Amino acid sequence: MLAASAPVVRTDLPLGPPIRGKVRDCYRFASPAHGDTMLIVSTDRISAFDWILPTPIPDKGKVLTAISAFWFDLLSRGPEPIAHHLITTDIDAMGLPAQVDREPLRGRTMLVKRAEVIPFECVVRGWLAGSGLAEYRASGTVCGEPLPAGLVAGGRLPAPIFTPATKAESGHDENVSFAVMSERIGAGLADTLRGRSLEVYARGSAHAASRGIVVADTKFEWGRLPDGSVILVDEVLTPDSSRFWPAAAAGSGRVPDSFDKQFVRDWLEGSGWDKSSEPPVLPADVVAMTRGKYLEACRLLTGVNPAGVT
Repeated sequence: MLAASAPVVRTDLPLGPPIRGKVRDCYRFASPAHGDTMLIVSTDRISAFDWILPTPIPDKGKVLTAISAFWFDLLSRGPEPIAHHLITTDIDAMGLPAQVDREPLRGRTMLVKRAEVIPFECVVRGWLAGSGLAEYRASGTVCGEPLPAGLVAGGRLPAPIFTPATKAESGHDENVSFAVMSERIGAGLADTLRGRSLEVYARGSAHAASRGIVVADTKFEWGRLPDGSVILVDEVLTPDSSRFWPAAAAGSGRVPDSFDKQFVRDWLEGSGWDKSSEPPVLPADVVAMTRGKYLEACRLLTGVNPAGVT
């Protein structure tokens, strides 16, 4: 196992008040030197069941940044490039003020184009698991979309399906129908997001399959630039936004163990925590196992370890 670096749980940079998500600290640049850009720092915070847990996972933010940067580069190449928000992950090329300590930020920071985020999670499901499996067992549907009878847990769907969800400021995102999405943002934009999300899923799944990983499902976020063009934003095809399975374990009639935080969720489920009070501290072995899963996903998908992890 690679030695862990000191975890980064919170940043307070002299760049104005941050926008803090469950994992990321975001800072807006708005100057002639930077244009309308943002700094996104992926911390080592981990969330589960809508809570930020008290125990970080060392190097997790570096894994998320390395994998996202890999995908943004891969997807921007080829005959049908996908436009995205990433400008650079080189901390020394971001024009940060001299007083900013760059070392804690190295390997976990992206300078990105600032875009108006479209308020829908664009979820693509290719295999039957999670809430989709529970709904299918109850009604034969996934997010209201009818599926053939006889599908098994962890089984491949006849074709990937697009199941949007509203973005929640807190609590769970809410699954909605494509018709609802179209009504709220317009049919043309909804069609664009569905088509591009399915395309990114197909391209990502093909690469992942060549590296021994099944992308069971994932979610994307899209944004619009001032000129109206639609670009891929946030993170993409990471263990936080996706369910990754070892290909050798897929299709066995059960949901395989995954390269993501499912290990943490499973431990919390068995811990006796009521999910309504402050969550418990994670044991050291759970932290180490979770870190190992994230690093293994990065190594398999990208062929390298995250920057600064030796």
